[in-house]
Amino acid sequence: MKNPLIIILIGKSGSGKGTQADLLMEKFSLDYIGAGNMIRARMKKEDFTGRKIKSLYKKGILYPVSVVFDLWLDNIEKFKKKKNFRGLVIDGNPRRLIEAQLMDSALGWYEWDKNVKVILVDISDKEAILRLTKRRICKNCKELIPYVGEFKKLKKCHKCGGQLIKRADDTIKSAKNRINWFKKDVGPAINYYEKTGRLIKINGEQPINDVFKDILKELKA
Repeated sequence: MKNPLIIILIGKSGSGKGTQADLLMEKFSLDYIGAGNMIRARMKKEDFTGRKIKSLYKKGILYPVSVVFDLWLDNIEKFKKKKNFRGLVIDGNPRRLIEAQLMDSALGWYEWDKNVKVILVDISDKEAILRLTKRRICKNCKELIPYVGEFKKLKKCHKCGGQLIKRADDTIKSAKNRINWFKKDVGPAINYYEKTGRLIKINGEQPINDVFKDILKELKA
């Protein structure tokens, strides 16, 4: 595909961007790059970087830009080799202004900068705290179950049927810390996209299907 569709999804923890990523991947046959997936995969390697990432992960410390971007480029290179590549959903990056700028540079280098959409799934602080403290995780497959729409009613994991439990770190204090981090670190990246006229804001407090419809409307799909 000459100009693959690149969708950068940004949003507070609990905004539902992961759910929208799944819907977009299915709708447009897109591949996926998630910051969390990259980090978890890299920490499994028993080398210096793998062990250090694991140590920082347990402490909840943000990783250096150089490490994150190296992982990101490794993944991008794999997709560049893929036949019939249609595009990507990027979830969880950028997390800082410099990452947004580096991402622009990388997308230009790989000649994927002609059809880039930056989407902010926007929710209030109050809604984010509610969703983060009410969400659950599957004890078996570790699927994160958001506190939105039909997911609220689930009694068992919709993917494997496993027991749903509350994460120990999903407290009000933790939720507020996540929100503060988002404003401090991700906020400048959002401002960068807004100033360059590329930010698409979507009301993330609607039902899941309505959020998706609004995204499709902005994508003119």
